[in-house]
Amino acid sequence: MNKEIFEIVENSKKYGWILEHDSKKILNFYNIKTPNSFFIPNIQELEKIKEKIKFPVVLKVVSPKILHKSDLKGVSVGITDFDYLNEEFKRLISLNGAIGVIIEEMVEGVELIVGAKNDYQFGPVVIVGYGGVGVEIYKDTSMRMAPITNEDVLAMLKELKCFPILKGFRGKKGINLNKLTALIVNFSNFIMDFEDFFDSIDLNPVICNESEAFVCDARIILKK
Repeated sequence: MNKEIFEIVENSKKYGWILEHDSKKILNFYNIKTPNSFFIPNIQELEKIKEKIKFPVVLKVVSPKILHKSDLKGVSVGITDFDYLNEEFKRLISLNGAIGVIIEEMVEGVELIVGAKNDYQFGPVVIVGYGGVGVEIYKDTSMRMAPITNEDVLAMLKELKCFPILKGFRGKKGINLNKLTALIVNFSNFIMDFEDFFDSIDLNPVICNESEAFVCDARIILKK
């Protein structure tokens, strides 16, 4: 484990989990792509990066006291101008325990979930499935013990009911399966390296389109 990842883990132990912007930093070390974003701790810093923002964007609160952001209206999507962004930033930074706000480019595509459980008997297990808000409704998932290969990923995806959507369905183009496969294999490598530190990991949604696969939200729960 490199020094920066180690420091993130050590600083996160007091929370019991790794906050989104730090989780994404760790994933980036493993060539797992995330949308372009800024972590902004206060309104003064927001003014400094005003000219760098490319709309539309998503705003998300960062708080060690808020594990599920959407439950507390901690996410604001489809922001297309700075006045609205400024208004929403002030609302989010006032939420319980907020230490900052993520401003992130919006990406579109099919929403999947990629996750991991650290099984006490079998070790790290990779989970892939239909994601977004539908994850608890459709329960369309596939699972393998890590580490996994490109062939394992394809087999997992073919087990999903939503696989026809990924391939392309009724005239709609499919996603870039190669990019998604690479993301999941890199994730598998990460959880093997991180086995001693994590209890569970949720990357939801992972948004996939014709050109890329992006982790748009990430939550790493640490071992107690």
